[in-house]
Amino acid sequence: MMFESVRARLTLWYVSVLALILVVFGVAVYVMLSRALHRRVDEALRSTLEISITSLTNDAQEGQSSLSAAQSTAAELSHPQQALMIYDDAGRLLAEHPYEEDLHVRLPDLAAIPADEVYLYTVAEQRDADDHHRLAVRRVRIPPADTPYIVLASRPLEAVEDELESLSEILYFATPAALLLAGLGGWFLARQGFAPVAAMAKSARRIGAESLDSRLPIANPRDELGQLATAFNELLARLNAAFSQQRRFMADASHELRTPLSVMSTAAGVTLKKERREEEEYREALQMMAEQTRRLSRIVKDMFALARADAGHYPLQKRPLYLNDLLEEVARAGGLLGADKGVSVELTNLPEAAYHGDEDLLRQMILNLLDNAFKFTPAGGVVRLGLTRRADEYLLTVADTGAGIPLEAQAHVFERFYRADKARSRAEDGGAGLGLAIARWVAQAHNGELELAVSDHTGTTFVARLPVTPASN
Repeated sequence: MMFESVRARLTLWYVSVLALILVVFGVAVYVMLSRALHRRVDEALRSTLEISITSLTNDAQEGQSSLSAAQSTAAELSHPQQALMIYDDAGRLLAEHPYEEDLHVRLPDLAAIPADEVYLYTVAEQRDADDHHRLAVRRVRIPPADTPYIVLASRPLEAVEDELESLSEILYFATPAALLLAGLGGWFLARQGFAPVAAMAKSARRIGAESLDSRLPIANPRDELGQLATAFNELLARLNAAFSQQRRFMADASHELRTPLSVMSTAAGVTLKKERREEEEYREALQMMAEQTRRLSRIVKDMFALARADAGHYPLQKRPLYLNDLLEEVARAGGLLGADKGVSVELTNLPEAAYHGDEDLLRQMILNLLDNAFKFTPAGGVVRLGLTRRADEYLLTVADTGAGIPLEAQAHVFERFYRADKARSRAEDGGAGLGLAIARWVAQAHNGELELAVSDHTGTTFVARLPVTPASN
């Protein structure tokens, strides 16, 4: 439908608002002009009454009779567009000067005429009810004998009504014409204004999952539409990065899952080639398959945890705990793992640290950091666990005495499936490159952050910053 278009609705609203403004303006102009014209007629009638009273007074002071004074005044104040009638106190006509010879205005009911005040009213012409006349009547007493008169002045309203009718015709024809021109202009301007939007929509329809590197055209980056296109292009860039990361993740995950499966398939195939084998050979094959199964299970578990974390569906089981106790527990467990590699674990700076968080996830974060330190610390090295409080956050550190991470790899250590040492095989260290990614997610899930603080020839230090929660105060 036509009004499903934004520019059509915008034009309709524009024309509707303009129509309301023009109607209100036209009515206001009509009312104001009508009042001004009628006020001018009333002022002219009042002026005529005042002049008539002055003339009657002068004639009376010259000794003229009431009839002669009335006739003289009516003759002196004759005007082609004005009627003047003078009556006595009983309502008998003494003199008149109508503006049309065959038109006579009757005196209103004497009881309706106030004393010493001008009484204004409007009457319709007897011959034509569409023509009206404005009348002003006043009772006066003329010295020196205080002779009572009723003076009536009348003017036709034909000129006023013609002016108002002309204004009505102008407004009647000008308003639709103005609305038509405004509507056409509004439609044109809306069409021109939304042309960039149409171009962006056309470009957006061509963008798919395989063309996320495409961008919307930006005519003016400083206006609102340019800012919208810029924001959309930034969204496309983020989606492109996310899709690229997802593709890379899927490729790396496929590789990581294929390796243990391939080992298991090869071991089973080699073992089954001979009809008979020694029990020891079967045990070695099964042990190899069991190790690969454990590695495969760990990879799947880590991938599932990260997938749930990305979707925001991983519920945190927060409860009160002490970080120093958790570190001591992990250090004891890690000490056993490090002993096999000749690496010792030391605890430094462990003040009492009340905290509110998910104990299992925090334990996994520390174990992942320890496991990473063990992989790259040579025999005889040391891994140190530390805990300090600074301002409103806890600083949990894991430092090793390994060779350090190469400078070009330090910015990528938290990426999934990333390996700083490409020469080391997955099977050699048993990892899949997800440990640090999971550790950072755990810190972020607790409104904290995990960062690589130091990494050089003396060793590597990771620092987890965990904000002190209200429950731990």
